[in-house]
Amino acid sequence: MNLKDLTQHLNTTLRVGELPDYSNAVNGLQLTNRTGEVSKIVAAVDATLPVVQKAIAVGADLLIVHHGMFWSGLQPWTGATFERMSLALENNLAIYSVHLPLDVHPELGNNVQIAKAMQLVPSGGFLDYKGMSVGVTCAAELSLEEVISRFTSSLDGGRVHVCAGGPKATKKIGISSGGSGSEVAAAAKAGVDTFITGEGPHWSYTLAEELGINVLYGGHYATETFGVKALAAHVQTQFGLPWEFVDHPTGL
Repeated sequence: MNLKDLTQHLNTTLRVGELPDYSNAVNGLQLTNRTGEVSKIVAAVDATLPVVQKAIAVGADLLIVHHGMFWSGLQPWTGATFERMSLALENNLAIYSVHLPLDVHPELGNNVQIAKAMQLVPSGGFLDYKGMSVGVTCAAELSLEEVISRFTSSLDGGRVHVCAGGPKATKKIGISSGGSGSEVAAAAKAGVDTFITGEGPHWSYTLAEELGINVLYGGHYATETFGVKALAAHVQTQFGLPWEFVDHPTGL
């Protein structure tokens, strides 16, 4: 498929030009390839050197990620940065990155996909960022143990760290992947009694206890594998392009 046409489809589907994000996200096509064509996609969380190497090893010519090449800010093209760019260029690998526009997408987003994996139905939003709700809420009367079990299963048995600071039975669950754990106060203000996220600072646990809400930390990386997988699967459904997920966990 023509890379330009696929990029246009992704940008339109995800509303990349309309939605706000952090300046270093640089959403969209971050690196073109020499042929301008796509025959195989690799989905991953981070556009790092090890991930680029793995994508090339399986014959991909497009890498779709959640955290792009400029996530850490401007860097000189030396060392690993130069090697990453050189390898991608030499092996015809284009790189497309999308952060918050993927998080908030009503069908393909990390949070919606986590809810789906947990057999929950989103009914609202919370955690405002420049007029946009980053997280989703789900009305669900479940035991905390059942919620923990479902979240663990959605992560393929991954480790879930639990702050049981709230009720033993849920009414309103809030989901916001990645590093949203610092938003405990905002979650409590939104009426969330059980907050599902990736990671948070030390004080988020103690604050959750004081505010009387549960927090389930599933890991920043683990909770952000959902969206890129869903996006790549969407492309396969729409255009028949094969894809696979390259797993390179950080453990955080």
